Amino acid sequence: VQLQASGGGLVQAGGSLRLSCAASGRTFSNYGMGWFRQAPGKEREFVAAIRWSVGSTYYVDSVKGRFTISRDNAKNTVYLQMNSLKPEDTAVYYCAGSVSKAFYYSGNVYSRETYDYWGQGTLVTVSS
Repeated sequence: VQLQASGGGLVQAGGSLRLSCAASGRTFSNYGMGWFRQAPGKEREFVAAIRWSVGSTYYVDSVKGRFTISRDNAKNTVYLQMNSLKPEDTAVYYCAGSVSKAFYYSGNVYSRETYDYWGQGTLVTVSS
């Protein structure tokens, strides 16, 4: 199983980026996928998740209204559209996939331990 993340880069505050994560080797259609991020010197934190079959989405409060997670069934790919970016969004962004029944419980989608597969990360830098 491989998760290939892409789309990071350097953008000015207020700008937009769209991250992509293509999954190969299996689908996550029965469970879901998410995005986490890790800023320098900080813990990896949850950003967003999507329950693949029904499209339910979850976000950390700091990105609500600015970021949107979506998926493309045909391409087995999850996206993170990031608008109105702020310097504090600067981090390495990781996509992750879950094949755990724990993903069915809403409270678990925020936890790193719920995810079984991780991508390599893509760097997002937002300049002020």
